[in-house]
Amino acid sequence: MPLTFDDLVHRARALPQGGRRALLGIAGSPGAGKSTLAERLVRELNGSGDPWVAHVPMDGFHLADAELERLGRRDRKGAPDTFDAAGYAALLRRLREETDDVVYAPGFERVLEQPIAGAIPVPPAARLVVTEGNYLLLDTGAWARVRPRLDEVWFCELPEPERLRRLVARHEEFGKGHEEAVAWVMRSDQRNAELVAATRDRADLVVPESALPRVDAQA
Repeated sequence: MPLTFDDLVHRARALPQGGRRALLGIAGSPGAGKSTLAERLVRELNGSGDPWVAHVPMDGFHLADAELERLGRRDRKGAPDTFDAAGYAALLRRLREETDDVVYAPGFERVLEQPIAGAIPVPPAARLVVTEGNYLLLDTGAWARVRPRLDEVWFCELPEPERLRRLVARHEEFGKGHEEAVAWVMRSDQRNAELVAATRDRADLVVPESALPRVDAQA
């Protein structure tokens, strides 16, 4: 039987054990559906009761455009060295260890394409934290600190034509013209996608298209 979204909900629900907080990572190439899957999981698990699942995207650790300009990396925004990987790993450690107080995580404003400090509160009641991003399984530099802090990492996998279609649509949704969106995807996003695809075998679970929510554009 093919994996379904209900199977994912059941697996995620079982992660917190013995009263401790669990951290679930969702990885995948740009446009593979990570954010949409994470958001849908959180909604389904929280239901209409008291929230016990939090969503903390990796995207809040994008370096600001001003810093990317200083470093000469603005035209590669989205590559591994355009994030604060050490800061992200440190936040995951805090989320695992500091469970008696609210932990604040940065968010990411997609229209401005800028991180926003202190935008996401994770309360003590959160027994499961779902985090998603491209580089959760990368084993170089500070990124190597990320995987050991996660209980499981799932890898979203879409057929390549559909992933590219969704990614172009997402760039268009947030202000790029079609030709500009296609050029950015093929120049910058595709290099990153190839790097991420090479980490697939390190995942605990590969999530196929059959288990992913259907939307027009996914992260």
